[in-house]
Amino acid sequence: MTHTSAHPGDDTILPFGLDRSAIRGRVARLDGTLDHILGRHSYPAPVAALVAEAVVLTALIGQAVKLRWRFSLQIRGEGAIRLVATDYFAPEKPGGAARMRAYAGFDPEAVGAAEGAPFDLLGQGIFGVTIDQGPDMRPYQGMTPLTGGSLATCAETYFAQSEQLATRFHVESAQEVAPGGASAWRAGGLMLQQLPSTGGRSPDAPSGEDGLMTADDVAAMGAREEDWSRAAILMETVETHELIGPHVSMEGLLYRLFHEETPRVYPAQAVSFGCTCSAERVVRALAQYSAKDIAHMTTDDGRVTADCQFCGAHYEFAPQSLGFEATATPDT
Repeated sequence: MTHTSAHPGDDTILPFGLDRSAIRGRVARLDGTLDHILGRHSYPAPVAALVAEAVVLTALIGQAVKLRWRFSLQIRGEGAIRLVATDYFAPEKPGGAARMRAYAGFDPEAVGAAEGAPFDLLGQGIFGVTIDQGPDMRPYQGMTPLTGGSLATCAETYFAQSEQLATRFHVESAQEVAPGGASAWRAGGLMLQQLPSTGGRSPDAPSGEDGLMTADDVAAMGAREEDWSRAAILMETVETHELIGPHVSMEGLLYRLFHEETPRVYPAQAVSFGCTCSAERVVRALAQYSAKDIAHMTTDDGRVTADCQFCGAHYEFAPQSLGFEATATPDT
């Protein structure tokens, strides 16, 4: 399933470099993709806000993975919001669109009764990263604690701790209300990442929460700390309407923010909503179960059902067509 944006530059990730300060980055805008993800669920406002932030972070980070690879985030908490999961599927071939999907798990009553920022509803937990390189390859996985008051800060901490790369994110999302009352989600994000360097100093001690490294700590370990500080300060001058668009182009935004840093843009990456679920995948997933196990999964109507948490697709099967003791062919 694809989406054609009403505004040029939307549903796009634009890589760029800042030649003066040896920094690479990406700017992303998601409108139809994010609206499709959130439109398939009736999430309360705090949950929708966290999903939007996670989707933009996934787009910004995932654009760097190779063709046919998958980049995923799993944010797991012990609070009212228990899970936010996202996937970025790199294009199957050069020039193709990347696909994205996401969903959240939460306690509706606890979310409704909770106060505070959406991030606070996660409580203690982990920020997990997975890069899946395909069949016959072991996925790379890394994780850091939930910290810093936002998912963007968690992502910065991950890069500082696991990759020792100074990285900064700025993410915004909002609902755009069109004439007549219809609304749609829009979001945008910026990512800066300092290229590795040598010749600096080691920080006295990590300055983040719980003794964790921060982007500024990592920047201090290189020889271009001033370049990093200058670019990060410029990044923070971005305004919400500039970031989420659609009235300022991404190239115009980069020039407005970083014209003194000599920005250079690279080919853009298109993004659309996409889910990998299918009836065939459900059948394969249930192939490990016996007929007795399948019977426990069968409804009073004599069917085995499965629902995709990402896209909401609903599948039904005859029980005798499932499991390793199946006696019929699944109707897929």
